[in-house]
Amino acid sequence: MTQRHFAIRPFFGACRWMRIARSCVILPALLAASPAAHGVPAAYDPLRIVGGVAPERKELVVKDEGLAREIPIRVYLPKERGPAPVVLFSHGLGGSRAGSEYLGVHWASRGYAAVFLQHPGSDDGVWKDRPAGERMAALRRAASPQNFQLRIHDVPQVLDGLERWNKTEGHALYQRLNLARIGMSGHSFGPVTTQAVSGQRYLGSARFTDARIKAAVLMSPSGPRAGGDPRQTFGAVKIPWMLLTGTRDNSPIGDADAESRRTVFPALPPGGKYELVLAGAEHSVFTETRLPGDTGARNPNHHRAILAVTTAFWDAYLRDDADATKWLDGDAVRSVLEKDDLWQRK
Repeated sequence: MTQRHFAIRPFFGACRWMRIARSCVILPALLAASPAAHGVPAAYDPLRIVGGVAPERKELVVKDEGLAREIPIRVYLPKERGPAPVVLFSHGLGGSRAGSEYLGVHWASRGYAAVFLQHPGSDDGVWKDRPAGERMAALRRAASPQNFQLRIHDVPQVLDGLERWNKTEGHALYQRLNLARIGMSGHSFGPVTTQAVSGQRYLGSARFTDARIKAAVLMSPSGPRAGGDPRQTFGAVKIPWMLLTGTRDNSPIGDADAESRRTVFPALPPGGKYELVLAGAEHSVFTETRLPGDTGARNPNHHRAILAVTTAFWDAYLRDDADATKWLDGDAVRSVLEKDDLWQRK
């Protein structure tokens, strides 16, 4: 398929209709003292944070000279000074690098350099200076194939920038990144971006895969367009993927719904593939704020479960942690889930 005819069903979220507090409240359970401190061997626990030291935050800009485009990023850095595995995060339509901060804080506290991208053209600049009555129309216009193309171009540009900074003496990121261990994640329009650069195939066999990405987490994944064959779309994904959605994960823009998101996992080849479906969770579950149209009450265990399974996934596939793999593939993962949550792997 030519670029001119390229189209993709938008999956959106994280539309920020109000300024939200940029605090990340970690449940007291996450800060509980380690059993090892009492002489008891510590079992693997993806929610454990040792020391409780907040990560560093760096606000940086990657310049794409070819497109005369600037890509703001926020980097959450672990306190440890050695090179850290890198996890990218791509926000939903109308969001920004400041969104889903609870993820960045926790991942960095677990030893990852969490790099949150902001995509000009589909970020909060689309709506925040417009009258309330014009915002939804502006967001729909931003849900375009052109912005999809810009997003998938942003990812390698950011990775190139990280590589330069990691080698630049005196830079805030100098020798802080392990760029042989890169994960990619996102929510809503973010999985559209993430899937594209981590193995999805499009009509005409077009692919935008970046081989530097070794594992991916998709929050509200995107199924193929109506009539598309999921196995043709996802059957050649070679790297580990984790899919997270909810039983009420319907997009406020576009026609994506909870049912269509569930078409991705069955089409994936076996090996390092996981799916979590949170009972009762709406599209906003992966963010810190509710979205227009939300009707249900928030379940406080959902963020706990999201943090646990995604951290274990990064540990397993970016650190080769055998205990994390055992936790994911065994019964222990059920300890952070509720009885009606669906968990499966292959």
